[in-house]
Amino acid sequence: MKTDELAFFNQQLALMLRDGIPLEGALKQLTQGMRHGVLRTELESLEADLGQGTAFPEALSRRKLPEFYTRMLAIGAASNDLPGMLTLLADHYQRAHAIWTRLKGLMTYPLIVIFVSLTLTVVLSVVLGHLLRDGVTSLSMGWLSGRGPSNGLLLSLIWVSPALLALTGMAIVLGLAVPRFRSWLRWRLPAFREASLAQLASALALMLRQGTPLPEALALAESLEAGSPAAKSLQIWRELLAQGQVKLGALQDPTAALPPLFVWMVKSSRENPAAGFQRAADLYQARAAYRTELLLYGALPVSMLVLGQLVFWQIAPVFRILINFMNMLGDSGM
Repeated sequence: MKTDELAFFNQQLALMLRDGIPLEGALKQLTQGMRHGVLRTELESLEADLGQGTAFPEALSRRKLPEFYTRMLAIGAASNDLPGMLTLLADHYQRAHAIWTRLKGLMTYPLIVIFVSLTLTVVLSVVLGHLLRDGVTSLSMGWLSGRGPSNGLLLSLIWVSPALLALTGMAIVLGLAVPRFRSWLRWRLPAFREASLAQLASALALMLRQGTPLPEALALAESLEAGSPAAKSLQIWRELLAQGQVKLGALQDPTAALPPLFVWMVKSSRENPAAGFQRAADLYQARAAYRTELLLYGALPVSMLVLGQLVFWQIAPVFRILINFMNMLGDSGM
């Protein structure tokens, strides 16, 4: 589900509920203006269940909505402050959307550069291949005999750059398509790791501010991060806290999946863990934005340099042939 669509829906639903519109009527009115998709289908089913008299917690549990979203709505309903919870969720998903939109742009840019570079190198390979086949190298084979690369080898060298670019592009696309590998990258690449930490800390802060016990909040966050390096750290924290073996101020991350600064900010809050997680969320969101801008501004010159190197090494063998051929013609003329 798109986080921006979910954020907008929560904002509108909160306003309608504050204006006194019943939940069923508000859901029906909002879903009519939404685009067709999973979110609209689930919300329409939720509205239908509520219209049949099903209790909100039970109707909510039947829907295939994000686990964190479902849990927080249930908490908001139990505290009789569903509009307030919707507003908090809207802010949470809006912040997540802002971060990941920049990161998607950061991932899209290299793919565009690779596609353009691949197109250019393929065109060069075709042109240079025709040049070689038209006899430039055959005229100079006497000079190159026994000392230079063969015609077949030159043709192979010309296609090395396009092959490398194609393999790189395929590796990136396949990596992004595999959830496990995508999760692995999300917690290791600069900017992506900071964004993941900000989202994790923001979710924990939101749950704690609404009265969720810390062990339960950690358990939900662990399920949300299943398969990621952070899940193991959250599991250890939860187990130690549940067993009463350690206080919040003595928390550590033996797996080193979470940065020491993140752990320190949580520990420094002591009696107010929600504030500690919120400070961590604000800090890592700012760092994610800064690193994203830094990478975006640095990507253009680096990509141009790499492309120039690929083109140079692609045409270098042909220029060498031409220079040697010109030298051979000059020697024969003398």
